[in-house]
Amino acid sequence: MSDTQEMAGKAFDSFVKKYEEKYPKAVECLTKDKEVLLTFYDFPAAHWIHLRTTNPIESTFATVRHRTKKSKNCHSYTTIMAMVFKLFESAAKRWIKIRGFQRLADVIRNVRFKDGEPVINEQDQLLKVSNA
Repeated sequence: MSDTQEMAGKAFDSFVKKYEEKYPKAVECLTKDKEVLLTFYDFPAAHWIHLRTTNPIESTFATVRHRTKKSKNCHSYTTIMAMVFKLFESAAKRWIKIRGFQRLADVIRNVRFKDGEPVINEQDQLLKVSNA
């Protein structure tokens, strides 16, 4: 929950130091995936909350799994697919719009982000100064 990737790296290292003797396998697993775990810092800060959680996926599929396991007389492929489609359609009504959706265009255009803010290279900075 750090504000910058550098601060998160320091907190990560502190965690490793504190727990590596008690939980060596868990710490090894986390250390191996450190870069991947901190990748969300390369996206807009408004998106971090969505990137840190898998709850939307888990809760949606949990609803479908719960309903399909409990259903009786739903043995054909067509009836199961129709039911799953309707469950997803119903769940979609309660989905919240992604925070910072205005930044999605930047993400698609491969704009680089550092610590949640867009990285402006020197050429872009010079263009802005000369156009001002």
